[in-house]
Amino acid sequence: MFAESRHPYLAGLCLLVAALWLYYEDYRRSGNLLHLRALFALSFVGGQGLAALRLSRLSQDWNAMTWLSFLAAFTGFYAVFWYLEGGSGARWNRQRRRADFGDARQPVFMAACILTVLSAGCFAAEAVILGYIPLFVRGVPHAYSYFHLTGIHYVTVSCVLVPSLSVIFFCIDRGRSRTQTRALLALDALALLIPILCVSRSQLLMAVLLAAFTYIQMGERIHLPAFAGAAAALAVAYVAMTAARSHDSAYLKAVFEMKQEKMPLFLSQPYMYVANNYDNFDCLTGQAAGHTWGLRMLAPLWSLSGLKFLYPSLTPGPVFVTRPEMTTLTLIYDAYYDFGLIGVLLFSCALGFVSFVLMRKMEHVRNPILYLLYAQMAFYLLLSFFTTWFSNSATWFYLAVTGAAALYVSFFRGSGLSGIGRRKGGRRFAIKKGALL
Repeated sequence: MFAESRHPYLAGLCLLVAALWLYYEDYRRSGNLLHLRALFALSFVGGQGLAALRLSRLSQDWNAMTWLSFLAAFTGFYAVFWYLEGGSGARWNRQRRRADFGDARQPVFMAACILTVLSAGCFAAEAVILGYIPLFVRGVPHAYSYFHLTGIHYVTVSCVLVPSLSVIFFCIDRGRSRTQTRALLALDALALLIPILCVSRSQLLMAVLLAAFTYIQMGERIHLPAFAGAAAALAVAYVAMTAARSHDSAYLKAVFEMKQEKMPLFLSQPYMYVANNYDNFDCLTGQAAGHTWGLRMLAPLWSLSGLKFLYPSLTPGPVFVTRPEMTTLTLIYDAYYDFGLIGVLLFSCALGFVSFVLMRKMEHVRNPILYLLYAQMAFYLLLSFFTTWFSNSATWFYLAVTGAAALYVSFFRGSGLSGIGRRKGGRRFAIKKGALL
């Protein structure tokens, strides 16, 4: 009502207060900073609040279907989660049982090593075959968009999982093995260097946040000075990579079209990276002539299976956005594109169900890689305003790599080394029942 009556600041304030209150309530009841429903509320509803402020000339009045879709997205997630936890009075187990992962130390270390070698090797292959590295290209704003080879690039960007695997190892090992600790620190540096060389801010952000989320979820104590220093270093790297992408201040201001032209870029840029995605969704609801009936949401299947090369008609249709340069979308964009309002509702209900099940699994963890899986889910929900994570082929590739790491750790834990068929005490080690989860 505030938005329709031309009071955008009041509309935005209401949504921002609601997002903060919803996050606080779930955090208060669970004691979990990374409560999945809390993160979804903070991100998705809070993002709406920022967008409703309409600080850019690109922002227009949202139509009724846009408002209904945003309501359905949150209501479906919240209602399913609320029902499964037994109503608002349910309490989560604040004291989660911490399993002994000492026998998983070696396979976690080897998983990090193998993934780093594969990722670095694929990056080197891409650089050699394509003949350039995006960081060293000047005057081409989107050079990073063309730096990929079909199939290989998925392995290249899997380096974002390496710091989280290192965190799991550090939390298990507690510094007992100095040689392996130093080796993993070197691997982490290489894993973080790859997104920088690719000039991919999103991959760098993902690598750092996944590691931080894994650390928090494993119940480790948060050291504020260390986290503040890491955040400052990440901010510096982000700004430097923005400059490396040939995105100067004049270019970005022309793209953002802020109503307050003197607003500092360090405020307008993050604002637009959140708010414009909701305006892009409004463009979809207002301009789309029909629905694609699953074509967009199944894009990972078409890409990872190679079917899109055999059947070009499987390529998704046009993307409706406010400006060609602003192509990021919300989490529910493809759900609406495929099935309309009912698609948004069903998708959010499924997301709420998966989030609840994953949170329950975290109360009795048997495989330490589950912490990485949870960190990924937390990351996708925290950035639900950004893009259609679950229609992204890279997302499902990351989940597949995480699953492979979980199987690897389950199979080799307790073996001392990661060699197949290694014996201890005359008996071959087997996967314990339920050890994968």
